[in-house]
Parts: sequence; C-alpha cells; structure tokens
Amino acid sequence: MSADARPEPAWRHSSRREPGGRPAVTRSTPRPEGGGRAAGGDAPAPARQWPILLVIAGVAIGLVVTATGAFRAGTITIGVALLVGAVLRWTVVNVGMLAVRSRFTDVLTYGVLGLAILLLALMAQPNPLIRIPFLEDIIHFSVR
Repeated sequence: MSADARPEPAWRHSSRREPGGRPAVTRSTPRPEGGGRAAGGDAPAPARQWPILLVIAGVAIGLVVTATGAFRAGTITIGVALLVGAVLRWTVVNVGMLAVRSRFTDVLTYGVLGLAILLLALMAQPNPLIRIPFLEDIIHFSVR
C-alpha cells in the first residue's frame, strides 16, 4: 500500500459532539461564543455589527475630542466607550465582531482597559479630579 492510499484515521470522520453542540475535535479555529451576527442576515452590514460600531464610534469621538485639546474629556470618553463594550459583551447574546475570545476574557479585557483609562484620565495633572495615593506612587515610580 502506498503512502497516498492510507485511510484517514476514524476520529477525523467522527461526528461526536460535546455538550452545547460543539464538535469534539475541531480542524480550525471556532468562532467565539456570541460571535454571530448581532442582527439578522437580512439587515444591512452595519446593523449586523452595531455593538462593535458603537464602541468604535465612542473611541473615535474620544480621540477627536482629545485632539481638539480637551485631553481629560476625550480620554474619559474613550474609557467609557470601552466600559460600554464590556457591558455589551456581558449582557448581549450575539455581539458580532465585539466577541474576540471567551465572554469572560472579553469582559475582563474591555473592563480593565476601560477602567484604567478612566482612572488615569481622572488622575491626570494639572488639577486631578480624584487622588488615589497608591496609583500616584506607581505612576511616579514608573515615570522616573
């Protein structure tokens, strides 16, 4: 028997499924949970991806506001947009392209980044709106 004529292993043809309908053996990277369309297939493309477009629009508005000279307002807008992304990922079942990894990982990532940007914007000099002593020490130590 030649090398080309070898039969494929039985597990490649297996249709066994794990609980939840996922295949037991995958041959490619599966779509993240919740990564389906956020709206039906008959809706226009932007409507199908409204969660990620909402977050991108918030970040874009924040960048424009920051570029016009209102640093604190712009970065607060960016932080809030990322926190909105975390809330959307947590509450909405299908969020389209807002789903990158597992729900837990996405919520944690969007939430931590949004909260960090928001806190740093509120602590920015001059005239910080809040003071968090241990964060000030970390920032001063890392900038030295």
